[in-house]
Amino acid sequence: MLRLLVVLAAGLACGCSAFVPFPTYPASAAPGVVDPRQRVAICFNPLKTPAEQVEQAAQAECLGKTVAERAGGIDYGLDVCPLAVPGRATFVCTPK
Repeated sequence: MLRLLVVLAAGLACGCSAFVPFPTYPASAAPGVVDPRQRVAICFNPLKTPAEQVEQAAQAECLGKTVAERAGGIDYGLDVCPLAVPGRATFVCTPK
């Protein structure tokens, strides 16, 4: 029983970093749409993460002199993002 409590306490202590946004696989473009721009996506917790922090994380993933622009809404598929950060925002990297 003590071992279980120690493991749970360690999990909770490490859980603080679970709310930090991180890059993931982006959503595909709409069917029939050909868009050569780079697509990036960020998993985040919509209740804890400000929109500015999500945009900064997306901008950090864009290559070269490009600007991260939101592409669509937020989706909540748990097949891509874990339960602690269920929101996925997809961005396209547009040249400046």
